[in-house]
Amino acid sequence: MAKSGVSVNQPVGRLSDLVVVAAVVLVVVMMVLPLPPFVLDLLLAVNISLSLLILLIAMNVRQALEISVFPSLLLITTLFRLALSVSSTRLILLTGNPGRIIIAFGDFVVGGNYVVGFVIFLILVIVQFIVITKGSERVAEVAARFTLDAMPGKQMSIDADLNSGLISEAEARHRRQLIAREADFYGAMDGAAKFVKGDAIAGIIILIIDLLGGLAIGMLQKGLDLSTALSRYALLTVGDGLVSQIPALLISTATGIVVTRGASENNLGSDVTQQLFSHYRVLVTAAVVVAVFGFVGGLPKLPFLALAAAFGGLAVAVKRAEQGQELEEETVLEQQRLEEARKPESVVSLLQVDPIEMEIGYSLIPLVDEGQGGDLLDRISMIRRQCAIELGILVPVIRIRDNLQLNPDEYVVKIKGIQVGRGELMVNHYLAMDAGGVTEEVSGIPTTEPAFGLKALWVDAATRERAEYAGYTVVDPPAVLATHLTEIIRTHAHELLGRQEVKTLLDGARENYSAVVDELVPDLLTVGEVQKVLQNLLREGVPIRNLVTILETLADMAPVTRDVDYLTEYVREALSRQICQMYQESGVLTVLTLSPEWEEVIADSVEHTDRGLAVSLDPRLLQELYGALGQALEEHIMPYPLILVSPQIRMALKRLTERAIPRLIVLSYNEISPDVQVNAAGMVKWKHEG
Repeated sequence: MAKSGVSVNQPVGRLSDLVVVAAVVLVVVMMVLPLPPFVLDLLLAVNISLSLLILLIAMNVRQALEISVFPSLLLITTLFRLALSVSSTRLILLTGNPGRIIIAFGDFVVGGNYVVGFVIFLILVIVQFIVITKGSERVAEVAARFTLDAMPGKQMSIDADLNSGLISEAEARHRRQLIAREADFYGAMDGAAKFVKGDAIAGIIILIIDLLGGLAIGMLQKGLDLSTALSRYALLTVGDGLVSQIPALLISTATGIVVTRGASENNLGSDVTQQLFSHYRVLVTAAVVVAVFGFVGGLPKLPFLALAAAFGGLAVAVKRAEQGQELEEETVLEQQRLEEARKPESVVSLLQVDPIEMEIGYSLIPLVDEGQGGDLLDRISMIRRQCAIELGILVPVIRIRDNLQLNPDEYVVKIKGIQVGRGELMVNHYLAMDAGGVTEEVSGIPTTEPAFGLKALWVDAATRERAEYAGYTVVDPPAVLATHLTEIIRTHAHELLGRQEVKTLLDGARENYSAVVDELVPDLLTVGEVQKVLQNLLREGVPIRNLVTILETLADMAPVTRDVDYLTEYVREALSRQICQMYQESGVLTVLTLSPEWEEVIADSVEHTDRGLAVSLDPRLLQELYGALGQALEEHIMPYPLILVSPQIRMALKRLTERAIPRLIVLSYNEISPDVQVNAAGMVKWKHEG
């Protein structure tokens, strides 16, 4: 069935393309080949009907983009009218019979008087060229300029709505496309308005050429006197000009309506009636003023009094309609209140918990408000991109809310409704941190840097340069908040990676690596099991951006075991080069090692249960282990707190130390790439007695 649907739609699309191409080719051919009078009559009728159709469409669109083809349509219709003018000129000068429509316009519309027709033609040209075309051209130029100037602000507004969670990614993409289409449309209309202007000028020139050419042919070739030639050819020329200028006037009017049309929910007719005749006080005032005109100055009474009566009756009708609408709205509101009172409270929306959100005090609102120069939303967008590049995860939309229960300078970061971070900022100050190279103390308000717990000072703008010269690292409040937020996301990345996010990652990998994804999920592992492996990696700071290697390793080892802990270890070994590169300095990996006694004790304490790996170590030994690790880390200065152990106990040691020493990095021998140089800085010694 799907194939048959495609086969039906495609010929229709091709047929419409062929019709448009044929029409454009026909317009070009009309300028070269002569047309019989009856064919010219048919095409002139098409021109008038098409112009009227375009005018009606322009009046009924709600937004200019609903007729986005208008600039191209303007070019085609202008070319069509010029081709008709060329064909009618040829018939007038060669045969004197350009068809019944032109003759009817010359005889009936202007009463057979070419002077009256010439005057009417000039009036139409002046109205079109000076009033409508000139104004439309200016409006299109200004609209194009302001649309292009407003594009950055509109796109920043879309990014702000996206970051605050008001719209989805799809809606943001749709809005950006609309902005780009709007800019393209008004830019095209700025140029297309020149077609209408050129058409009006061409109409005047063609009229003059037709008149002079007709007089020359009539007097020199056919031997007519000046009066007869002028009567015959001037009448046909004026009729030809009117037949051409009336559709041109309709098209230029449609152009003016399109470029001056603002975004609205209704068409032009509805907006005009609603916005002009919806204020009864204005209508009453107009009725009184018009009635006064009927009684003073010798003006005719009947027209003004009739209009005054019409305005007065319309004012009464509008007043009654407003009263009825107010009564209806009050009735509807009362019914809604009764229905709300009768039905139980809906709490479904209250059960939803945001993956990550930030609450701020009212003094920090300027950091978020772009109108006050705040750039925090842009920084959050950069944080999400940075986490995608560094960690390989899709950070959910971070919702920002103001909370009056917080202190004015305080902010709180929550993950799944639970607070995971808190800090205070001083908006008009800067945070000065001592990175170890301070040569001079500066005065400020003592505080603690929220991301890493460093001692710092809040300094004012006057002290900022002095603090920088003294060796302090000085950052502004948005940077402090952004750094803290980034560190929270890195620390809790495994909590932000849910099944839906894993499904999105798998769908993205399937586009280019469908073989490995289809082999792994769902035949070998479920999405939930893949999620647990990825969470284990993120929990220890291992990025999952190299998703293909991770999935291929899981596909290789899943037939052997479905234990998530073992699968995680296999994946870590596959990512050995990436893991080693994270902790190298100058090509050297500096590590601590564990004494054989500790390795044996920890290995003996490992148990495999139905819930995974479990470690049961005597509390006294555990305390001794913490002490030995702490002493070794203090004695040996290393770029990273890293310890190298056997593969059998790597995960067990990490489980034992992740609460007491959360920043301790535990690697196994199998995770060391062969091309990496390892420097053993020291050993965690066994000191247990008894």
